[in-house]
Amino acid sequence: MTEPKFSGGTFDLLLKIPIPNPVIMLDGYHILTLTHRDASIGTIANAVLPNAGEQVLQDLKARFGWEELLYLATCNRVMYLFYTQGPVSAELPGELLEHIRFELPVDTIDATATQMRLLHGAEAVGHLFEVAASIDSLVLGEREILRQLREAYDRNQAWGLTGDHIRLLMRFTIETAKEIYTQTGIGEKALSVVALAFNAMMSTGVRPDMRVLMVGAGETNTLFGKFLAKYGFKHVTVFNRSLAAAERLAERLGGRALPLDALEYYTEGFDVLVVCTGATQALITPDCYRSLLSGDATTKVVVDLSVPHNVDLRIPTTFPVQYIEIEGLREVSQENLAHRERECAKAVPILKQRMYAFRELWHERQIERALSHIPEEVQAVKNRAVNEVFGKEFNRLDAEAQTLVLRMLEYMEKKCVAIPIKAAKAIALQAKKQRTAAIVKD
Repeated sequence: MTEPKFSGGTFDLLLKIPIPNPVIMLDGYHILTLTHRDASIGTIANAVLPNAGEQVLQDLKARFGWEELLYLATCNRVMYLFYTQGPVSAELPGELLEHIRFELPVDTIDATATQMRLLHGAEAVGHLFEVAASIDSLVLGEREILRQLREAYDRNQAWGLTGDHIRLLMRFTIETAKEIYTQTGIGEKALSVVALAFNAMMSTGVRPDMRVLMVGAGETNTLFGKFLAKYGFKHVTVFNRSLAAAERLAERLGGRALPLDALEYYTEGFDVLVVCTGATQALITPDCYRSLLSGDATTKVVVDLSVPHNVDLRIPTTFPVQYIEIEGLREVSQENLAHRERECAKAVPILKQRMYAFRELWHERQIERALSHIPEEVQAVKNRAVNEVFGKEFNRLDAEAQTLVLRMLEYMEKKCVAIPIKAAKAIALQAKKQRTAAIVKD
């Protein structure tokens, strides 16, 4: 775009205001990505920037001549969102990989490049909307990706990698994701077995002040422990074969740790029993359970997340127990996934409407950018007229006359600024009507 200039102290702005071409509109936005939909986790790692610090990304931006850049890497996707009005080669995937992962074998680079997607313009913007709304996520409807996207933007912005184009897009993307989460049930109904188990436990009336015994300190119970910590459970005792692992989990929960063989001697009672170990047979037998009760006849909550069961199946039929087990949770998980998939369909018209809205917002912003220098340049012409072109004549005027001249010039300044802005808005409105007509026709 060429900025409007002044010629001989007169305004030729109307002819020189750069109005964004509605045909190209969003074509400056591009995304190069590799996700779980196209490749394995191991392959995705090939597209991740090693030591992705500020200087590495600055070098990458300069290498390809991009105006702006946002880099995002998660456990199941890597994304390079960039803005440029210059040409983007179809060979970019391979060229980028050769630049950032030069140590990889050529055949590995070639194989990875073929699985990457290069998206342009509205397609790139639409993809970002879907990512933020968790429509393109490994777990449909999980909002974690929105937090990761925000953090990536804040980091890249702090490094000076992003600018007005990506700022505008990110603001609109986050608003779009929030609208989809609000207007659809895409984020409703938990899918993970651990989350479902915790929700089922809480639905029984369990309170944070109750006593919890955890048998096992592996990944599943560690995830369950995060929910316990979040909701303020403090009276937690962890049993595990490896006391060190039990201590790590207990420390996070503000509880205590005991070796697994201490379970049969435990007599302090409990309200909730959570079991998940790698054992292939039941660890909690009827005799063990009876010993843990220590004569308490009240109803307990038992959560067995083990495969196979670590809680003997005779316990739910012998003792007063509210029993939560993994098979029933899997059925609920599938039902919840089907619900989210149905809700996903409701997001389609929202995404379509938001895409049109972003086109208009982007267009308006480009007009604002194109006209932003006009007030300053008009003021410069006024000052030049007073101080240079008509300086001698102005200085010969008395104070009252000078005041009047300055007031007249200030009035003219405001009007001269308003004329091109008004004309530009009229052109933009006409272009918007034409685009709307084209959309209705389609």
